[in-house]
Amino acid sequence: MRVKRGVTSHARHKRLLDKAKGYRGGRSKLVKEAKQAVIHAGAEAYRGRKEKKRQRRSLWIVRINAALKPYDISYSQFIGKLKTSKIELDRKVLSEIAIVDPKSFEAIVKKVI
Repeated sequence: MRVKRGVTSHARHKRLLDKAKGYRGGRSKLVKEAKQAVIHAGAEAYRGRKEKKRQRRSLWIVRINAALKPYDISYSQFIGKLKTSKIELDRKVLSEIAIVDPKSFEAIVKKVI
């Protein structure tokens, strides 16, 4: 019996082109180009998910440092004193407190200094 494989190939190509939707030129229309584009996009996305975490932490540090300017203390000194005074607040929470509730942030700084 003869097996025709057009249905399977077409389904696979269609799935691939759906992933490449929105890409420019042949990258969204031609199967070979789309396959490479999707592979590279996946690699970039994976790398980006790791990078996003680093960028967030960096943003929190910048925000904390900016909030510490009026108290005349550097970020590194502040974090060091937080550790010695056994206050366990992470950078995300500290930056959020500094933005949303400056009075509480001031109380934390006074306690540390």
